[in-house]
Amino acid sequence: MSGIDFTPVWLTLQLASVTTVILLLLSTPLAWWLAHSRSRWAAIVEAVVALPLVLPPTVLGFYLLITLGANGFIGGPWSELTGASLVFTFTGLVIASVLYSLPFVVQPLQNAFVAIGRKPLEVACCLRASTADAFVSVILPLAKRGYITAAVLGFTHTMGEFGVVLMVGGSIPGQTQVLSIAIYEHVEVLDYKAAHVLSAGLLGFTFIVLMMVYIFNRRFPVHEH
Repeated sequence: MSGIDFTPVWLTLQLASVTTVILLLLSTPLAWWLAHSRSRWAAIVEAVVALPLVLPPTVLGFYLLITLGANGFIGGPWSELTGASLVFTFTGLVIASVLYSLPFVVQPLQNAFVAIGRKPLEVACCLRASTADAFVSVILPLAKRGYITAAVLGFTHTMGEFGVVLMVGGSIPGQTQVLSIAIYEHVEVLDYKAAHVLSAGLLGFTFIVLMMVYIFNRRFPVHEH
């Protein structure tokens, strides 16, 4: 394996870790609202969240490139405030990854919250627990399976991103050159040995992680309340 640069591997793990933490924090209230809301807006929000599942990554990446660019409505104010750009940076990759992996975290959490229902939260509140305390001490443990699935799917999906990260981050070694892009570039120059090592490593890692999740889900099924 001498001569193979593993920097993209560590950068990808860092990106996936940061993205997954942000997604779990953002997706928890969103998934709870989608699971129990009767608002007419719920279906629209669900459709928006699910867009990355059906949109070509290059389409989402293109509009993110415009939005996060120097003239975009997010990139422009950011550039004026910080003097830095969001595109072709690690921060830009995180934003793009959060949006692209959002449905892979929201949907498992939403399904878990639907299965749990509102009754455990209402019972805890009747026992004088605050809503926040009841959610943390009652709902979160019951939704453990959903959180594990969401975290694993969000993490592994972020690791495999290509189109979105290429459009927003490009391929800057040590900064935005993640694993999927490094593999593609090795193939471009016919360096199949390096491409095989990196691809096999990613394949093995994701397979083992997903297998562990399925084993856990079979041992600890979700029961409706």
